[in-house]
Amino acid sequence: MAYLKRLFIGSPMETKRLKHEKLPKWKALAVFSSDALSSVAYATEEILLVLMILGTSVFFYSLPIALAIVGLLVIVTLSYRQIIYAFPSGGGAYVVARDHINTTTSLVAGAALMIDYVLTVAVSISSAVAALTSAFPALLTWKVEIAVALVLLLMILNLRGITESATVFAYPTYLFIISVLVLIIAGGWKLYNEGWHGFNYANHATPEHFFASGYGVFILLRAFSSGCSAMTGVEAISNGVPSFRPNSSKNAAITMGWMSLLLGIMFLGITILSAGFGVTPAEHKTVISQIGSHVFGNSILFYIFQMITMLILVLAANTSFAGFPQLVSIIATDRYLPRSLAARGDRLVFSNGIILLSILAIILIIIFHGKTHSLIPLYAVGVFLSFTIGQYGMIKKYGKKNRKAIWPHCRSLSLEQLLQD
Repeated sequence: MAYLKRLFIGSPMETKRLKHEKLPKWKALAVFSSDALSSVAYATEEILLVLMILGTSVFFYSLPIALAIVGLLVIVTLSYRQIIYAFPSGGGAYVVARDHINTTTSLVAGAALMIDYVLTVAVSISSAVAALTSAFPALLTWKVEIAVALVLLLMILNLRGITESATVFAYPTYLFIISVLVLIIAGGWKLYNEGWHGFNYANHATPEHFFASGYGVFILLRAFSSGCSAMTGVEAISNGVPSFRPNSSKNAAITMGWMSLLLGIMFLGITILSAGFGVTPAEHKTVISQIGSHVFGNSILFYIFQMITMLILVLAANTSFAGFPQLVSIIATDRYLPRSLAARGDRLVFSNGIILLSILAIILIIIFHGKTHSLIPLYAVGVFLSFTIGQYGMIKKYGKKNRKAIWPHCRSLSLEQLLQD
């Protein structure tokens, strides 16, 4: 048993090497942002799947929905940059709520984040398998087994240590970013030359028709919440600030900015192409694969793009493997989880947290048969709950700070002066 452990995980590392297991910004972007960036592979599709309830006549509204999501992304990014500077020890919304709201709220935030991390692994891996089966339908009967095998592979890689896993995951992430940007540029050029031949207001539903029914507004809001799956993983950087090289807060904040800029461009670009080409969701054929087929045809470039998409979706789960163990270690240190989750393993990672995350994700994949669309609705609760609690906690933090700064000045003034002020 010990031999197998050393074979797969490697020899134990000295604790003093922990300071060398810190990430530069370019590697941290791959480790902590792959989940958020890879979500562009399915976020647009989730919007269209909801709008399909009213028919393709309302598909053009995917564009204003995408713009609203990008606007929310900007707000959330600015908020989490403040959290990074205020709480350099990591922990994100959990620590913010613990220090500035109350214990119960902090545990709710922690639970929401933990659920979000588990779902990230399950959804990312299931989406990766969907990308694979879109190109090779013969593998559909094995999708659950493939998904489980990929989770186990990620678990082994992460148990080997932070630096080793970061090096493995960095290059595919940048390859995906480049390939999506190429897809957007090539697709945009094709639309420019051939003209917009997809969904538009002129040929389909008018705003008056869409908003005439309260049910239509409800569908619009539901499509917005489903599209917010594009923002999953945005909080991961704030949870893993200690993994960055010194000055960790500054480096984490810069990386957060890079991630949000890339995410916004890629998400908007894919949504515009889906509307421009008139892409509709189809069984066993993802929206992004249909866009790739429009742009690259049935050439080798299409299959390369699909394989890159599959790879980044697999590696996107690594965001959870970086954030989940760090989060549960903080909660365990506060004595709300077993203390064993706060202990580092032979390779100076939180091994027990990594193993726990893998087991929970595999259970979800098996229960939901690897169907991404069944797992996505569960995202909304964890994502919005942690965002809301984190931002509310920061409002309370700065509210207290401002009151402390203003109160001594106010006490020194007379009533008449206060009224004049």
